[in-house]
Amino acid sequence: MDSLNTLLKIDHPIIQAPMFLVSNTAMVIEAMNCGIAGCIPALNYRTLDELRAALKELKAAKPQGGAFGFNLIVNKSNVKYIGQLKVICEEGCDFIITSLGSPEETIREAHKVGIKVFCDVVDLKFAKKVEGLGADAVIAVNNQAGGHRGPMSPEQLIQEIKSGCDLPVISAGGVGRKEDVEKMLSYGAVGVSVGSPFIASVEANVTDDYKQACVEYGADDIVMTERISGTPCTVINTPYVQKIGTKATWIERVLNKNKKLKKWVKMIRFSIGMKATEKAALKATYKTVWVAGPSIEHTHAVLPVKDIVAKLI
Repeated sequence: MDSLNTLLKIDHPIIQAPMFLVSNTAMVIEAMNCGIAGCIPALNYRTLDELRAALKELKAAKPQGGAFGFNLIVNKSNVKYIGQLKVICEEGCDFIITSLGSPEETIREAHKVGIKVFCDVVDLKFAKKVEGLGADAVIAVNNQAGGHRGPMSPEQLIQEIKSGCDLPVISAGGVGRKEDVEKMLSYGAVGVSVGSPFIASVEANVTDDYKQACVEYGADDIVMTERISGTPCTVINTPYVQKIGTKATWIERVLNKNKKLKKWVKMIRFSIGMKATEKAALKATYKTVWVAGPSIEHTHAVLPVKDIVAKLI
């Protein structure tokens, strides 16, 4: 089975994971210069012109031994999805990571122009589904991931997928240092996707408070909340998070049981939650909802991307 190095023509089997509001071209360019891949959520760009400009910038800066991609939310909550897919396919990149929906159309259109598609999955059932659709690899999102995470441990998830699926497995979650990379590879993954350690990078655009929180808090300070996107999401347990609680409101729970209204409630909650997260990430505010995973345990200072990569390789 191809290693991630072979799949993406990179020097080290690591993807700098796409993080909403955090990932940017400066981070990805530094990642590529270190011989790993970098990825940005398409939703980090408000307009398709901004997305196109980012693609052009990354193509111009791409070195040998580096690769870059974009993450697409492929369900109906992302009204920009079709336009984003079109622009990415027109401009070109090395890979797309799909999340939260069926990747069928993305796989079909991306493969026409030679772009690989890796699909977020949390169990064997979804892995087999995307294998049937022609995905190039799966991103196995485990219970150590930041943001929206899966229910299984890294070892359990990697081995379950490998038992019934022939796609390469890229492990997402629980990697903050070289030993963690080696552990995931020993379980059978071909590479890893690493997010939270890069929040506290010099190149990230988020506030110094957010970066410092990743330095000061650790694995025991990560909690699950339903208050951001309607889907459980990991955040740092700040005093504000403690104050507002982590459970959906009673009215959201009632509406979520209504089949006709459920989709709209999720879309509204997603929109409200993303705006709150954006404020916390990009402005100084007491309403701090900072998304991160337990791998911040190994973040002890705000460092340049190249130094964070050095810790991983």
